[in-house]
Amino acid sequence: MFRKPIPKKPRKDAGFTLTEIMVVVFIIGLLSTVVLFNVLGARTDAQVKTARTNVSALTNALEQYSLDMYDYPTTEQGLDALVNEPAGTSSAGSYRKGGYINKVPMDPWGRPFVYERPGDRSNKPYDLYSLGADGEQGGDEENADIGNWN
Repeated sequence: MFRKPIPKKPRKDAGFTLTEIMVVVFIIGLLSTVVLFNVLGARTDAQVKTARTNVSALTNALEQYSLDMYDYPTTEQGLDALVNEPAGTSSAGSYRKGGYINKVPMDPWGRPFVYERPGDRSNKPYDLYSLGADGEQGGDEENADIGNWN
């Protein structure tokens, strides 16, 4: 009436050969490399765009400061003048209560933005820029300076 199922014998050729495993490892490595290059490129683009956005926001804050104080901060006062009222400016104009920004951002590479007054690279009375990925003056592509003249 009831028959017991006959257990199957394991096949001796079950499993993967070394060649098959090596092909799979090679394909995974190739795909990982392609993905890595695409992700790193996107990161660099994002850092450059972030630097441009920060320069634009700081430029707007400097323009607001200038409208209220009738001048731009000196190089010595720097961008900190947008957060804290510089000493000796109470008679010059009307410093906005609370400042013009909450905090001075760092550039996307973790360095402070450069603020120089008078400026010689832009058509404004000051230069405001990031030194780019390499942290040095000049450069090309992601290493190029990103400033208020771009």
